Amino acid sequence: MSTENFTSRIVKALNSWEGFLLLVLVLLFVGNTINSPFFFTLNNQINLFQLSIEKVIVAVIMTFVIINAEIDLSVASIMGFAACLFGWLFQSGVSASGAVVIVLAAGAILGAFNAFWIAWVGIPSLVVTLATMIAFRGFARVLVEDRGITGFPDWFDKLGQAPLVGPIPLSILVFFVLVFFFYIVLQRTVFGRQVYFIGSNRDVAEYSGINVRGVQAIIFTLSGLISALAGLLFAARLGAVRGDAALGFELDIITIVLLGGVSIFGGRGTMVGTLLAILIVLNLRNGMALANITGHIQTGVLGILLILSVMVPNIQEWIKKLRKLGKGTVE
Repeated sequence: MSTENFTSRIVKALNSWEGFLLLVLVLLFVGNTINSPFFFTLNNQINLFQLSIEKVIVAVIMTFVIINAEIDLSVASIMGFAACLFGWLFQSGVSASGAVVIVLAAGAILGAFNAFWIAWVGIPSLVVTLATMIAFRGFARVLVEDRGITGFPDWFDKLGQAPLVGPIPLSILVFFVLVFFFYIVLQRTVFGRQVYFIGSNRDVAEYSGINVRGVQAIIFTLSGLISALAGLLFAARLGAVRGDAALGFELDIITIVLLGGVSIFGGRGTMVGTLLAILIVLNLRNGMALANITGHIQTGVLGILLILSVMVPNIQEWIKKLRKLGKGTVE
């Protein structure tokens, strides 16, 4: 590759949404480092990941869902149900290892249940997953009622609490493995191209011979499976489960994905953008916490981010169209 081509690629990358996110991330790092001497310590960087690790794990698969022009509002309810199911099974005498297998299978089944109504019956994913969000949360509350369940084996609690490699716990390693794996799938495989194609135009994808229902079934089943995994890690990190576990997490997850440049209308976005958005949200939350900004204000800031993440890419498209119109290339 010539120096000129390499330079042009760098300039193009910096002019992209991912380039903008990278700039924001650098500014956040600099600002937080100046604001607090504890920000850039290894323990704090691990801590900021660990406190939201379950959300960012699910954000990885939510990237596929939204690029496919769908939505899954049930992910947090599946997380909560998975945590409660594990607690209920363990309290009922099932071994912890057996309960883990059952919970992961249950998560995949719940995801496949969503897929059936969306892909084969044809009900919009917004409607289906809104209904199952309520239903799955109800199942979780039925299992544990108003009580909390604790007393899990030490090995299970250590999955979410104890360092595994150096100071890094298992949950963070799982996250980075999933990011790398799904980056390859999305950006380098036929399946990934089909996800984009369906998100851009489902009808054209069907006419071109793509198995649209099959692709959607895989995505939603994986969404259920990964959400169940995140629910187990959540239970392990806290060492306890309640019926309200992971309540409201879906909004943070969707905010992250949209902030990463994934179009709410489908067909556009990258795993790199999602990863940068994850780092921005985690560092923003951590920086506000170190500055003693209350949780309510933090939530409000994330709400503003959600609005901007939807508006800004659309504004960019409008600007491009106006430029083309000015050059006489748009009829």
